[in-house]
Amino acid sequence: MNRGTSLRLLGAAVAVLVAGGPVAAEDAIVVVATTGMIADVAAEVAGPCAEVEALIGPGLDPHLYQASASDVARLGRADAILFSGLGLEGQLGAVLDRLGRTRPTLAVAEAAVPEDRLIPVQAVGGVDPHVWMDPALWGGIAPVIAGFLGDIVPQCADDMSARAQAYREQTEALAEWVAEAITTIPEERRTLVTAHDAFGYYARAYGLEEVGIQGISTDAEASVADIRATAALVVEAAVPAIFVETTINPRTVEAVIEAARVRGHDVALGGNLYSDAMGEEGTPGGTYLGMIYENTRTIVTALGGELPPLPVALSGWASEWELPAG
Repeated sequence: MNRGTSLRLLGAAVAVLVAGGPVAAEDAIVVVATTGMIADVAAEVAGPCAEVEALIGPGLDPHLYQASASDVARLGRADAILFSGLGLEGQLGAVLDRLGRTRPTLAVAEAAVPEDRLIPVQAVGGVDPHVWMDPALWGGIAPVIAGFLGDIVPQCADDMSARAQAYREQTEALAEWVAEAITTIPEERRTLVTAHDAFGYYARAYGLEEVGIQGISTDAEASVADIRATAALVVEAAVPAIFVETTINPRTVEAVIEAARVRGHDVALGGNLYSDAMGEEGTPGGTYLGMIYENTRTIVTALGGELPPLPVALSGWASEWELPAG
């Protein structure tokens, strides 16, 4: 699919909604997003004008996700579809391309993130799709989604634009908070070892060295050579902790820990990180802001840093989850 938007607006859907005035709950459009990271932002931007659903839920890997017949039907009933693009939804690509010919479809990361901010990956001849790991970049999808949905529900366009601006201010505040938190980690401990290369944008933004046992995608198991090489690096850099991911079997991380122990270095299991999916609904990690917050809390604590208070700009979100804010 071409970079950016495949805009094929359905006239019938638009005609129902352009009568003017507030959108009643029963008239809200249905938007299906592939991942929770997209769905959460879209729901914040759309407000009452759309019912936003995530196709791929907590603990599921979008790299490997295969659409069921019910998934295809669900996408087919949507008034609009949002996906990340950049190769993230590899096995869903053909389905998304086909549906994009008949309904409004937007590749949010491709539309929002400038090409010069993408991380190239020579091994796969493409780019790293995990752009949500940098909240300063991911916040850019909010106004893009607002513009896209505002074309479908024009009476909501101004409200969506305002919501998008407010949300982007939150992601910018979060990005500044993460930067402050990471600087509390001793410099010699700023190596982030995870199950796969999902944290490149996070590491680049905050001055960490990222090491993934697997590559960008999870469609192949880590090899014995991968485990040995990672263990050697962990020992050489005296890495204090390494991390598992909620969408990946922890056995490769456990193998690295054991291989490092054999070499005489005890490395701790630092905790679970959200990488390709958010946490469970009804938890802080079930929101995009919370995903980044909880990842940062886990990383900073395990590597020997201290968390600063959350900024005032995030006080509303923090209050909802009973978290301390400055």
